[in-house]
Amino acid sequence: MKIVTNRICDLLNIKYPIIQAGMVWVSGYKLASAVSNAGGLGLIGAGSMHPETLKEHIQKCKKATDKPFGVNIPLFYPEMDKILEIIIEEKVQIVFTSAGNPKLYTSFFKEHGITVVHVVSSVKFALKSQEAGVDAIVAEGFEAGGHNGREETTTLTLIPMVKEKIKIPLIAAGGIATGKGMLAAMALGADAVQIGSRFVASEESSAHINFKQEVLRTEDGGTHLTLKELTPVRLIKNDFYKKVQDLYSQQVEADQLEKLLGRGRAKKGMFEGDLEEGELEIGQIAGLIHEIKPAADIVNEIVNEFKLSQESISTIII
Repeated sequence: MKIVTNRICDLLNIKYPIIQAGMVWVSGYKLASAVSNAGGLGLIGAGSMHPETLKEHIQKCKKATDKPFGVNIPLFYPEMDKILEIIIEEKVQIVFTSAGNPKLYTSFFKEHGITVVHVVSSVKFALKSQEAGVDAIVAEGFEAGGHNGREETTTLTLIPMVKEKIKIPLIAAGGIATGKGMLAAMALGADAVQIGSRFVASEESSAHINFKQEVLRTEDGGTHLTLKELTPVRLIKNDFYKKVQDLYSQQVEADQLEKLLGRGRAKKGMFEGDLEEGELEIGQIAGLIHEIKPAADIVNEIVNEFKLSQESISTIII
């Protein structure tokens, strides 16, 4: 039984309006299939995969679940031709795009019968995405982990502002990891939620155990959105982050920040577990994440808390 009959559940053919974000170095086929099997929509994160690796994960995901799943593709990906070829060859039915202009590939995907969802961080880009012909939009607030918008618009304000302007289904993201958060987002106008940080600390996540445990230790104020001159990203305040801030205090140019960042920082931190020199991407909601659990348990907890919160709110009288 669905929580509600809504446009996202119908569009994606899923039981619950819960989408697991496609995160670099975290969301391979094990996590995606586990979330899909639990009734949500799992996403394979293509951003940290070579084309042949992505193909392998798609094939393994097909074997691990008979439920819908999708692929998240950052549009700045350097080998897009190969990625597009794999998506078509493997008959992927759902694609989430991000970090780029949705006009680039939306029509191509639609011509092949693929459902397209684009991630935005502002009303302006939500409207551009709708004009490009996407089927739904993820509006991601400032609280989210990983790469984010420069506007610093919070989820609480972004969702109703986007809702006011668009007609297609809306998915809320950023600072959501619980059933209460999901209920709040849907009260603001979202049809569903996309959750990233909570699934980082799942058993099926491909994140290194060091990183998962660091997420559990992170408290409020433990993350910061930085590196806006390059690509804005929310990071845990570790030694690498402090080096970034030291450069800012020296008022350096962007090329010096880029030199410090170098290559492979996210892999070093999240996949290889280097908590000092790695880039540790997580959302502000980490302060509410206290335990590593199976993805199915996380989905069930969110759904149950959503229902209980729904009942609780109905008793409030003004």
